Amino acid sequence: MSEQPVIEARGLDLTFETNDGPVQALRDINLSVAKGDFVSFIGPSGCGKTTFLRVVADLEQPTAGTITVNGMTPEAARKARAYGYVFQAAGLYPWRTIGGNIRLPLEIMGYSRDEQRRRVAEVLDLVELTGFEKKFPWQLSGGMQQRASIARALAFDADILLMDEPFGALDEIVRDRLNEELLRLWAATSKTIGFVTHSIPEAVYLSTRIVVMSPRPGRITDVIESPLPRERPLEIRDTKEFIEVAHRVREGLREGMSDAV
Repeated sequence: MSEQPVIEARGLDLTFETNDGPVQALRDINLSVAKGDFVSFIGPSGCGKTTFLRVVADLEQPTAGTITVNGMTPEAARKARAYGYVFQAAGLYPWRTIGGNIRLPLEIMGYSRDEQRRRVAEVLDLVELTGFEKKFPWQLSGGMQQRASIARALAFDADILLMDEPFGALDEIVRDRLNEELLRLWAATSKTIGFVTHSIPEAVYLSTRIVVMSPRPGRITDVIESPLPRERPLEIRDTKEFIEVAHRVREGLREGMSDAV
């Protein structure tokens, strides 16, 4: 008997009411995400990638269809602390140290001080920021700040990590390094990851599955199962298999754009 999907959407629609009339952001989204999957969402700006992630996180409410997270409604999953969320900007409080920022959700959740210290030390080690606990965000580079943001999302050990284009503002060298670190983290923690990106190479390098979305109203035009091994040095991007997957993603994006015209 197969395991219940961690995330399952069926016939999901979302329409925003605006001053200019209704805007359909998502249309007929059908998707199952299995435990331990690394699923990237890619598509043009405004295609609903982030909106879908926000529906999973109970930050937006669908207007039709169903969605479950760990077999529950998104609201119940949020209350059960089923996921951590990493935003495009690190979103660290400048008046709190790195350790203080990571500790914040643990404080809100009522963990003991000893448990807070243990978890902060553990996730700092995971993201290779041991020794930076007493630094302030402005004393760290953009890449290090984003690693601290990931540590904060990991601190309460949720099964699901939702990441909304976390490396989009970083230069290519730092982005490559963080992509490698994220794969290492994924292997070490066995989290289920939903990852929004505009980068084809990033989506192909990171993912077990790539969800290609069309311009608004956002629809899934392709779901690509990656043939790449889980162990992925950066050099894998030069292989025939990697280039073939990237080509399929590019074709899917192109077809989605032409269908929308």
